[in-house]
Amino acid sequence: MDRTDRTERQPHRAARVADEPGTAACAADEPDRTAYTADELIAFENEVAAAFNAGRIRAPVHLYSGNEAQMIEVFESIGPRDWVFCSWRSHYQCLLKGVPRDEVMAEILAGRSISLCFPRHRIYSSAIVGGVLPVAVGTALAIQRGADDARVHCFMGEMTAETGIAHEAIKYSRNHRLPIRFIVEDNGKSVCTDTRQAWNQPVLSFEGRRDDFIHHYRYETRYPHAGAGVRVQF
Repeated sequence: MDRTDRTERQPHRAARVADEPGTAACAADEPDRTAYTADELIAFENEVAAAFNAGRIRAPVHLYSGNEAQMIEVFESIGPRDWVFCSWRSHYQCLLKGVPRDEVMAEILAGRSISLCFPRHRIYSSAIVGGVLPVAVGTALAIQRGADDARVHCFMGEMTAETGIAHEAIKYSRNHRLPIRFIVEDNGKSVCTDTRQAWNQPVLSFEGRRDDFIHHYRYETRYPHAGAGVRVQF
């Protein structure tokens, strides 16, 4: 078997992994998801922020603010068997995907805020910039080649959306009509840098796009890129 054969068969391996206990099999038995209001999502992040500022979380946290309505809208079309891939900021996604609140909070307090993964609920996060994009595309390809009726939803920031790995992932997914949607969350900043100024590009590549493959939205956050406003020494 040459390298091409191994590469082409890899998505089938991904499909088999998805059927292992704790992932797809459990997703079918997943209980009904709790419907969160915007105020409840805000309260959760406020609780995390207070814990971080008090020194109870000895690891980085990345908090959401100002996008609760947009996130709730996005999840209206995400089913219990769908896959969700996120970056280092994923508290809202985990809650809206159905992971119990106490379970999410326990993982955050244990220092895993930037890499929350809950296979039973088909949601994965990575702190590597663009790291989940090829995994999400591979999962969508496995779904297309298999018998699963699920869909993939991949979240990224607007700066990540301007990188080569994002453009290649989106181009491949469009051209092969994969069952995947990329959600571009635009808070206008890459850490402390203005994204549009960085690229000298007043309108970003996917700005305002809403179609089968792209869902872009803008929001303003009250939190810094990392942390909750108080310098904490781990």
